[in-house]
Amino acid sequence: QVQLVESGGGLVQPGGSLRLSCAASGRIFSINVMAWYRQAPGKQRELVASIFSSGSTDYLDSVKGRFTISRDNAKNTVYLQMTNLRPEDTAVYYCYAHIVAEGGATDYWGRGTQVTVSS
Repeated sequence: QVQLVESGGGLVQPGGSLRLSCAASGRIFSINVMAWYRQAPGKQRELVASIFSSGSTDYLDSVKGRFTISRDNAKNTVYLQMTNLRPEDTAVYYCYAHIVAEGGATDYWGRGTQVTVSS
C-alpha cells in the first residue's frame, strides 16, 4: 500500500524558515511528479510548487525566490525549503505525488502538515 507521510510543519515567526519533507513508501515503480499544495482557512487549495522526475520545477508566483522544492529519487522523498516566511503563507501544506505502483498510476495525497507564520 502506497502512502505519503509529511513532516516539518510548525510555528515560525515572520521572516523565519521551515523545511517540509514528504516520503512516499510502498511498492513503488516510479514517481513522475511530486508537489506541495496548501490550503488556508476559507480558501481553495492551491499548488505551491512541483517537481518532475527530470528535475524541472514550477512555483506559485508569490513564493518564487523564497521557496525551493527538491527531491531525492532514491528515497522517494520531496522537500520544500521555505524561507522569508510571511503570515500569508499560513496554511495546511499537503504533499502530492503521481505514482506508478502495483495497482497502476494513481494520485496520492499526504494528510497535511500545519504551517503557521505569526509573531
